[in-house]
Amino acid sequence: MTGPQPPDLTAAAIVVGNEILSGKVVDTNAAYLAQELRKLGVALERIVVIPDDVEIIAATVRMYRDAFDVVFTSGGVGPTHDDVTIEGVARGLGRAVVRNEFLVGKMREFFGDALNPARLKMTETPEGAELIFGGQLNFPTMCVENIYILPGIPELFRDKFHAIMHRFARAPFFLRVLYTREMESTLAEFLDQTLAEFPHLQLGSYPKLNDPDYRVRVTLESKDRDYVDRALKHLVGLLSPESVVRTE
Repeated sequence: MTGPQPPDLTAAAIVVGNEILSGKVVDTNAAYLAQELRKLGVALERIVVIPDDVEIIAATVRMYRDAFDVVFTSGGVGPTHDDVTIEGVARGLGRAVVRNEFLVGKMREFFGDALNPARLKMTETPEGAELIFGGQLNFPTMCVENIYILPGIPELFRDKFHAIMHRFARAPFFLRVLYTREMESTLAEFLDQTLAEFPHLQLGSYPKLNDPDYRVRVTLESKDRDYVDRALKHLVGLLSPESVVRTE
């Protein structure tokens, strides 16, 4: 028998990096995060890309901390001049930036006499931050209040998120998919009718151009399996049999 589920979570992602905004680097972390959170039953409701600017990071953190249950940052946590996410998050939460003595000790163990200011920068955290160890990289993820500070390098971002993902597991979303030969303009009224009958359904319509198999892929989602199954049956019943390619 399944026990009581924790309450649903809303989430936001703050992607930090001039390189993203200039097109030098294509961000993949936000898409990965959206997919993984969806599997966990968490709705990612906002993705924002901002520059390496302390004041902009701080303002965004202040805006998002109360608007969402959990906020993830990506990027800006390295040893160089443009790695200012720690300072921005701290300022946004009204906290100081401090050197974590535990991390300083670990850096001294590893680098010895080669410990320089750039490497010491890696020991800075917002005051009161929780250090969460896990994953292949022997360096922690920082969490302060409801803000999780993750690295921008995709391999490290995924490794670090995988190590903390158990914290966010909720009741899963159930997904059903319909492929149809109808044009989206024809399909629209049937989608409206389905939403009128199932107002809590998450319904998406995605046209596909130049595909000989189908014209539109329709997704139906809910945390209630029976609800989404009944909604799919209702929608299929509105369509002509020859317009339905398949359902999944």
